[in-house]
Formats: sequence, C-alpha cells, structure tokens
Amino acid sequence: MDNTIVAALLGLLEGLTEFIPVSSTGHVLLAGYFLGFESPGRAFEVLIQLGAIMAILGVYAKRLWHLFSSAPHNPASRRFILAVLLAFLPAAVIGVLAHEIIKTVFFETPALIAWMLVIGGIVILIVDRKAPTPRVTEVEQISLPMAVGIGFIQCLAMIPGTSRSGATIVGAMLMGVGKRAAAEFSFFLSMPTMAGAFVYDLFQNRDILDGQAIGNIVIGFICAFIMAVIVVKWLLGYVSRHGYALFGWWRIIVGSVVLLALAAGM
Repeated sequence: MDNTIVAALLGLLEGLTEFIPVSSTGHVLLAGYFLGFESPGRAFEVLIQLGAIMAILGVYAKRLWHLFSSAPHNPASRRFILAVLLAFLPAAVIGVLAHEIIKTVFFETPALIAWMLVIGGIVILIVDRKAPTPRVTEVEQISLPMAVGIGFIQCLAMIPGTSRSGATIVGAMLMGVGKRAAAEFSFFLSMPTMAGAFVYDLFQNRDILDGQAIGNIVIGFICAFIMAVIVVKWLLGYVSRHGYALFGWWRIIVGSVVLLALAAGM
C-alpha cells in the first residue's frame, strides 16, 4: 500500500484513539507493523500527535483563555494550572531518562503492546465497575496531591498499549474522581505531556527526517486533527452516560486478535 495512504490511515487512527483509553500509540504501532510502515526513528508515531494537541487546544480554546486570563486574580485558576503542571512533571523527567529504551525496545515489541492492551482492558472493566464513589465531580476540584499521583500513574503509559488517557483516567477514578472529571483532567494533562513529547522527539530526530518522512508526518497530523476534534466533542457525553466498559472490551478484543495473528506468524 502507498505510504501516503498508510500515513493518512494511521493519522485517522491516532485521532480516533488518542483521547479514549485504548492507547493511540499502541494502535498506530501495531497497524504500522502489519501494514509494513517504517518511519525514521519512530518519529512519525510521536510527531503526528501534534494534530491531537491542536484539536484539544481548539475545542478547549475558550476555557483555556478564561483559565489563564483569570489566573492573576483567581486562586482557583492558579491552583488548577499548578495541578496540571505537577501532574506533567513525572512524565517529563522519566520520559527523557527512558527515551532510548522506550523507542528501541517497547516500540519494537508488538507482543508486549498486545498484552498491555489486554491487561489494561481488564483493569478498565474492573475499575469502571468497582471504582469508589466519587468525591470529586468537577475537574477543577482535583487536589495537588491527587494531581501528583495521577502524574506518576501516567508514566505507565510509556509502555505502548497501556494508554496515557487510560492510565490517567483509571488513576483518577481510583482516587475518587468522577468519570467525566477524570476524562477532562486527562484532556488538560495531555496538552503539556504531548507537546513536550513532540518537541523532544522532533529534536532527537531532527537529523534523520527527510522530505518523505516530513510529508508523511504532515498528512498524519492533518488526519489526526480532524478525527480528534470529532472524538473529543463526543467522548465526555458518552462516558458520563455509559462509563468506560466499551473501551475495556475494545482493548481486549484488539489485543487478543493481534496475539493470535503474531502466533500465526503474520
């Protein structure tokens, strides 16, 4: 299949899966593996996340403007911004320290990704049903200690297949955060986390990205942006009504199919 078409399909897949707890990177890596897609330094899989970043910034532009414009005179706004930054710090530090093993080992092991999809799916099904009664129902109410805890849990997502949004949502729910508020905090935390990953990965791969690789990234970015806008607008309403069980089953089915395909030598 033509690389341009594959890049577009992977971009759509990135946008579809970035903000739901199924692991966008895991899905893109597995799809690329079976489609025979190669990217220099595995930069494509990280850099197309810029599309998802721009989507969340666009959808939340009004709210972000209010948050930052009110921060100088509103302690609640300042505290929430600090909570997001504190939650971001563990991933920033550990991501830099573990960058090489993430890219050269975790990204190159389809069986590990598939197993993490299955295990994470089981965890989501259990937590969705058994999570403690929420004590926090609005995202701005998340405390600084909660934010730090969610930040450390997010680091589990450095293993593809775990899911950044899945880890943060499950972690938040276990700490007593409601389902909608957990998803919203995951959205806010995605902004510095994914932007940081984008900048760092672009810097690391600046010398090996040729014209074709950049063209594929641009195509993937555009497709990811369009799909992510649709998903973000839909997701909060869905999880408020139905929870996360659908995504748990999604992960288990996809992971199991991949494991069977790998066992069959595909």
